[in-house]
Order: sequence, then C-alpha cells, then structure tokens
Amino acid sequence: MEGLRAGCLPSHDGYLRARLRGASDLDIRWSDAQLQCDGGLRPKGAGILLTFAGRTRQGRHRVRFVFGIDAAAKAGVTHERATNVTVIFEGERRLYSTGGDGRCTVDRLQETPAAGATRSPTLRVQARGFCIGPATALDGNGELLLTRFDFVGLIRLGA
Repeated sequence: MEGLRAGCLPSHDGYLRARLRGASDLDIRWSDAQLQCDGGLRPKGAGILLTFAGRTRQGRHRVRFVFGIDAAAKAGVTHERATNVTVIFEGERRLYSTGGDGRCTVDRLQETPAAGATRSPTLRVQARGFCIGPATALDGNGELLLTRFDFVGLIRLGA
C-alpha cells in the first residue's frame, strides 16, 4: 500500500460505519469526503487489507481502522470471511487489536472493478461484518468491541 489518500473512491461513494463500545464508545459514520482510505494485499498474499482514517464527530480523536480480511482479491461476492481488526487512536498511544482472525467476521464481501480508477488493477470493496470478541489494548489496559461495521473502500492490486 502506498499510503492513504484524501477521499476514498474516484466515484466518491466510499464510507465507513462502525459501532465501538468499551474503552471508547463511538459511532463512526464517515462518508467519502470525511475519510482517507487505501488497500492492497495482505503480506504473502494471504487476503486483503483495507485502511480507513478520519476524525470522530466531536473532532477529539483521529482514528485509523485496519481490516485484514481472509479473502482473495478477485471480483465477486463471498460470505463469512475471517477478519482481523486493528483500531488506532492516532497521537494518543492507544492501539487495539483482535489479535487474529477468530473474533471478527465479514459476513458479506463484494469486490468489483473500481469505476474511474486511474491505476490498474483496482477493486472496489464493499463489506459488512461484526465482532464476537473485543479488540484488546496492546498495553493490556482496555478493550473495544466493534459490534458492527460496514464500508466501501478500494484495494490496489498492482505495483
């Protein structure tokens, strides 16, 4: 991945919605203009990786979500894909991770060629999921449960 870019998709319909409870209670509802996103393949091609970043509604926190999904990068629809989720509160030294693929699931994943993408190949990724176990703080002080999430982002497959 090259780094986050302003806005999410060339079609401007990217978004992230997430509900977090625990160490921070947040309801995230970011639309394309309010967030940055990027994506690509997980290390060794073991699935796809999508990153979303933005500010909370109150503007007190800049939060980054990283979704590592056990899914092939190819056009089509798949279901019930194991997902690792990491939530980073930037500048606050707070990082939470589900620590593997067992606590969160993307129950529906759709990948289609991204319209208007200037780089090829690029896929538009739409996903909906939930977690059954919390993401724990790396320092052991707290947990976040991502009760639900859905997003539209992109992954770049080329160099």
